[in-house]
Amino acid sequence: MRDKGGIFIFSGPSGCGKSTVLSRVMARLEHPYFSVSATTRAPRKGETDGVDYLFISREDFLAMIEADEFLEYAQYIGNYYGTPRSPVMAHAEAGDDVILDIEVQGAAQVMAKLPEAVSVFIAPPSLEELERRLRGRSTETEEKIQSRLKRAAEELPLSVHYNYTVINDEIDRAVDEILAIIESSHTERNETI
Repeated sequence: MRDKGGIFIFSGPSGCGKSTVLSRVMARLEHPYFSVSATTRAPRKGETDGVDYLFISREDFLAMIEADEFLEYAQYIGNYYGTPRSPVMAHAEAGDDVILDIEVQGAAQVMAKLPEAVSVFIAPPSLEELERRLRGRSTETEEKIQSRLKRAAEELPLSVHYNYTVINDEIDRAVDEILAIIESSHTERNETI
């Protein structure tokens, strides 16, 4: 039987490259579990229910809040997002490294509830580069781009509350840095058992 797995919280502004970095990190981990968040927003082109997100109605989401079924939840740009509690805890107990990709409000909730979780803020090299990446996606209206940039300017100073900050200026370097953080966490956890 494997030792208990780690819980790793990743946050960063929309467009900073979190998804790309985390998919490469997951491909190199031995026992990863990507926590699938629930959301009330509509799926984007190419997204699959249960893989990218659990797409649920606002009514169902509010019922889950009432039943205390979320480890964290928040409202962001008019939609709810949340991390269902039970799969995270079950996978960590089974020895998997649980990867949570959540925004800063939710991360603060998880950090308060699970102080043993390791938190990593993934930051863009600059706000200018973030704007370039957002515009390059060609999926957002000008209003959404401006909203995301404003939100990013508010989120970046909150990186001081995370255990680590990784600048995603070069994907392979960022991936290696995150893998080193995870490996270090395994070593520390095994030394305290």
